[in-house]
Amino acid sequence: MKYSEAKQGRVFVIRLEDGETVHEEIEKFAHEQSITAAVMIIVGGAAEGSRLVVGPADGHERPIHPMEHILDNVHEIAGTGTLFPDDEGNPTVHMHMACGRQANTVTGCIRSGVKVWQVMEVILFELTENTGKRVFEPELGFKLLEP
Repeated sequence: MKYSEAKQGRVFVIRLEDGETVHEEIEKFAHEQSITAAVMIIVGGAAEGSRLVVGPADGHERPIHPMEHILDNVHEIAGTGTLFPDDEGNPTVHMHMACGRQANTVTGCIRSGVKVWQVMEVILFELTENTGKRVFEPELGFKLLEP
């Protein structure tokens, strides 16, 4: 285990609008507000055609080859995630969402592009006095949090 300590900074209440791409809007907002680290909760609706990364094709293969799921209709969502800078200082979201419609639910990472259906509500809790960042891990093929 690796860890670091942080303090809570500002808290933002954000409404994402119809058609916006979740991670792009949050990263843009973080840049505009000079937020370097945060934790988030999110609820709302995901549009048809939204894309989720739903796991590796083979958990033992390196680098990891992600599987993707495309939502075939509008879904209700609940999610949580973090935001830390990458090795170039860009705010980078890592968020997972559970997307449900009737009796079916799929859960995955939003990095392939989840679009808002009507509205999503985000509560963003800024983390301060922390040096965490996302560093590329060549063996796995993606960036991991280095606390």
